[in-house]
Amino acid sequence: MTEYSADVIVIGGGVGGVAAALAAAEMGASVIVCEATPWIGGQLTSQAVPPDENQWIETFGGTRRYRQFRHRVRQYYRRNFHLSESALAQPDFNPGNGTVSRLCHEPRVALTVLYEMLAPHLKAGRIRILLECRPLAAETERDMVRAVTCVRATDWERITLHGAFFVDASELGDLLPLTGTEYISGAEAQAQTGELHAASTADALNMQAISVVFALDYRPGEDHTVERPAAYEFWRTYTPAVRPAWTGRLFSWTYPTPASLAPRTQTLFGGQDHPSATDASGVSLWHYRRIVDRTNFAPGTYTSDITLVNWPQTDYFLGPIIEVPPEQAQAHLTAARELSLSYLYWMQTEAPRIDGHTGYPGLCLRPDVVGSHDGLALFPYIREGRRIRARFTVTEEHVGKALRGSQYAAEFPDSVGIGHYNIDLHPTCAGDNYVDIPTLPFQIPLGSLIPIRIRNLLPAAKNIGTTHVTNGCYRLHPVEWNIGEAVGHLVGFCLQRQLMPETVHYRPAILQEYQGLLTRVGIELRWPQLSGPA
Repeated sequence: MTEYSADVIVIGGGVGGVAAALAAAEMGASVIVCEATPWIGGQLTSQAVPPDENQWIETFGGTRRYRQFRHRVRQYYRRNFHLSESALAQPDFNPGNGTVSRLCHEPRVALTVLYEMLAPHLKAGRIRILLECRPLAAETERDMVRAVTCVRATDWERITLHGAFFVDASELGDLLPLTGTEYISGAEAQAQTGELHAASTADALNMQAISVVFALDYRPGEDHTVERPAAYEFWRTYTPAVRPAWTGRLFSWTYPTPASLAPRTQTLFGGQDHPSATDASGVSLWHYRRIVDRTNFAPGTYTSDITLVNWPQTDYFLGPIIEVPPEQAQAHLTAARELSLSYLYWMQTEAPRIDGHTGYPGLCLRPDVVGSHDGLALFPYIREGRRIRARFTVTEEHVGKALRGSQYAAEFPDSVGIGHYNIDLHPTCAGDNYVDIPTLPFQIPLGSLIPIRIRNLLPAAKNIGTTHVTNGCYRLHPVEWNIGEAVGHLVGFCLQRQLMPETVHYRPAILQEYQGLLTRVGIELRWPQLSGPA
């Protein structure tokens, strides 16, 4: 067994894990990052999801370092590609011109940029990254974590990691059960939280859908039809059993509008049977998560647009992949992959076309874009995992527009950052349909990052003190980055002053000093409209 030691052990190299490692290393701490997949970056890379962001993100509503990441992505394209004149003229260049984000880019570009940002610390030895390693066991003493043992998938070597602080930045909250950290999974009951949109009964297995994303280009006149998946017949006739009812079969161009659940019908390419670079009106699935608009580049750079398929038809909600026996979790993971491949096969062979024919055999998987052999993303898109039982829990009452009855979200004196996104809950394993409701621009309270008992473990992903409902607005890219960055600076701050995180939380003078540090490094603590009382 190999053993390593560092000041900070980060389990999970996703968005929050990378942000935490960068922040801690910049404060002089040594950091080991243990990532389960071959790629760091999580949602941005191995899960192949362009950043979901608030409308002000170009100038506000994210940390300075997150905006540096976004700037570096654009600079990567400007340095390495011949861009069209129109693309060069855009200060806020969007490589794919996808409608979901102002920065729809390729996963590999995000991966490269993250390594560029980490490079000085990797070279100096302040950060070490262990890829394809997942946590297996933990050693605790009273209310402290002493070590975590991981196993490497490539050779099954066991690696024990010792540290002063441990950060759970995993996608599913993997470290929480291993360390005995108190946590919650699934949905709380309305009687517990008082939330307008909470479930009527608590259910630890009532979690949002996962999605196995894949990348496509389109080559008319060619046939790239995949092998018919074994589960295809099941999925092609499947009607989701959700409440309120779905709009018919899952495999269709019609699906519920998330906010109203009214039927919404789209076409693949937007009113025609070929992607048109000028048709980005938002009525096309192809343009929704398009990461390459070939007209942004010199002729011949790309022979086709490239889009990422993460649409309602690929949401898998027949069962959870945590809090169930391993064989059951694996069965659901396999079924989620079969769903995605079946949907691709349906689009290639049976999907209705504008011209009256069926199928688009020219749709072609792009394994090179997502870094896999089969063309599916390296890891499912995870919307919800385990959440710590925190010293403070954010509920819908704090951020929901309908419940606040004002223009202000709750103002938290212990804010460590800000964010904004609708409460966006996808269909769940217990049969709940979409919930998509407006929120007010909100803050991230430090109390939601402090476990109720374990003293040297902190969350840095979708595992903070939120509810099933408020997880739906705290789970997106810039918020996860902010959480990770705030946690990285917190452990660096604690190491320098020989403190514990709970001390920073309950001692006002120390909290003010820590918040001053966050402000100096470019972490915004409040929205302009929160200058007055909530």
